[in-house]
Amino acid sequence: MTITRRNISFLWLAAFSMTASAKSPWDLTLLSTAPRVYDAPAPQAPPGMRAIYFEGLPWKDKPTRVFAWYAAPATKPGERVPTMVLVHGGGGTAFADWVKIWNDRGYAAIAIDTCGSVPEQPEEAPTGGKPHPRHDFSGPPGWDASFDQVDWPVKDQWTYHAVADILLANSLLRSFPEVDPKRIGLTGISWGGYLTAIAGSVDPRFRFAVPVYGCGFLGEDSVWLPAFAKLGPEKARRWLELWDPSVYLKQATIPFLWVSGTNDFAYPLGSLQKSYRLPPGPRTLAIRLRMPHGHKPGETPQEIHAFADQYLKGGAPLTSILRQGRKGQQAWLRFLAKTPLVRAELNYTRDGGVWEKRQWESAPAQLDRSRGTVTADLPDGVRVYYFNVVDERGLLVSSEHEEIGR
Repeated sequence: MTITRRNISFLWLAAFSMTASAKSPWDLTLLSTAPRVYDAPAPQAPPGMRAIYFEGLPWKDKPTRVFAWYAAPATKPGERVPTMVLVHGGGGTAFADWVKIWNDRGYAAIAIDTCGSVPEQPEEAPTGGKPHPRHDFSGPPGWDASFDQVDWPVKDQWTYHAVADILLANSLLRSFPEVDPKRIGLTGISWGGYLTAIAGSVDPRFRFAVPVYGCGFLGEDSVWLPAFAKLGPEKARRWLELWDPSVYLKQATIPFLWVSGTNDFAYPLGSLQKSYRLPPGPRTLAIRLRMPHGHKPGETPQEIHAFADQYLKGGAPLTSILRQGRKGQQAWLRFLAKTPLVRAELNYTRDGGVWEKRQWESAPAQLDRSRGTVTADLPDGVRVYYFNVVDERGLLVSSEHEEIGR
């Protein structure tokens, strides 16, 4: 058999299924207590931004601290504002600019570093993949290093600490007088989206979660298949049973918005779909053609801001996809839109194989506002398709993709 990205997992993980115990390793009672806070050296802190450390969980019996940027808009006495927890991805750290994006929208926000790092001075900016500098109270090294930690005690591994840091950030925010504890949302990018999928599943105190790119089923299809192959079947199974988001997503009760692109190299559409189908609560999709993968593209989609406004400010909701289906070559969906839709499009590919390499095309779809329907005739040879609908605000919502003739 030729070993390919698509079938490598089946060579040694064919028997693996997500039937592992979903018992959470995180002590929610412990993590619901606000951690101690310390001032942190501030590398060119923006006006109104506070650089802090907060106390994390012990690592190898040693104390840890988590670097974070925090800021809130000006408030009147007794006023409480909605708030966001922001989680960076691989190669990133806590980003002050990301906090400011939310401050400018009337939100408090905290951006945390999940890898024991601090933002570098401009002259020390990483180049060529050089990591951000780690501080003296760091916990375990992050993201890709987590695969090599699978034989460590569970409470010393990176995913355990990173998710705990997110829950502690939630608890810390609830202790601030300007933060409304009933209006705290969560979003993360790439590895931060992976962590968001887990944290949003195990901490129901969050009002909603927005994973960008990140999802579960990493052992079935993801950019990390070679890392799992290197671990071997037993260790790979152990890592997946502990840390794959699919183990926890079925517990989630809060609304999720899943943001990604058709050709994401790290978290393919098939794994994303299996992930977003697990939580029993409300879900919304925003899938763009060929969305770039990165911190800046992941920070800025306006659908994330509107979703936050919907749940934290009583803003107009994103369009809801009620039902979808296909009869022969005609695909259709039914929608509910509080903000009128201005267009609908059919996105499709005739390609199979690796998701990242498929060529996608787009064509207008028939939008019937009075009936709340979208229809389109599928072109010949279509292998996968889905709809996007766009409202008057320019906000995009997607249907689920369907694979034909698999």
